[in-house]
Amino acid sequence: MKVVAFNGSPRPKGNTSILLQTVLDELAKEGIGTELIQMGTENLHGCLGCYKCKEKQIKRCAVDNDNLNIYLEKMLEADGILLGSPTYFSDLTPPMKALIDRCGVVSRHHGNLLRQKVGAAVVAVRRAGGIHVFDSINHFFLIGEMIVPGSTYWNIGVAGPAGEVVNDQEGLATMTALGRNMAWLLKKIKA
Repeated sequence: MKVVAFNGSPRPKGNTSILLQTVLDELAKEGIGTELIQMGTENLHGCLGCYKCKEKQIKRCAVDNDNLNIYLEKMLEADGILLGSPTYFSDLTPPMKALIDRCGVVSRHHGNLLRQKVGAAVVAVRRAGGIHVFDSINHFFLIGEMIVPGSTYWNIGVAGPAGEVVNDQEGLATMTALGRNMAWLLKKIKA
């Protein structure tokens, strides 16, 4: 089993990365393979609405001048997907939104390619707006017929400057529980 995590933050070692790594560490303790992909600095553009993915039925985005198709392939190979984003004006970062939109369109035009995979959102927030980010990511999972595990609270860590999330004990405990619950769910599904 494997879980792939996508860090939508432009800070490779920032709060979102710390939160994602906390979840991944729990998964690794349970013997589940993990991979963390830093994609928050990439120039991924949004879906063009060309629907060539539907027309060509190639299980790829027709736009092939960035890493989107590599990321989609990683999602297809994985049993679980973690999407992490900091909160930018109560929303996702642009690269994370592009990843969701384009992978979502390709998946839906091919009969929901991500169906029955386990997906979880991880959000870093300074003060407010994190619930909207959490909801946006979960909408992607749920419309794709994915299974979303719960935790002890919403999967949000509160922090300001990069690295400060290590002081949010409740947020870190939430991520730890999320990792355990995700591992348990993956093992049940794969049994």
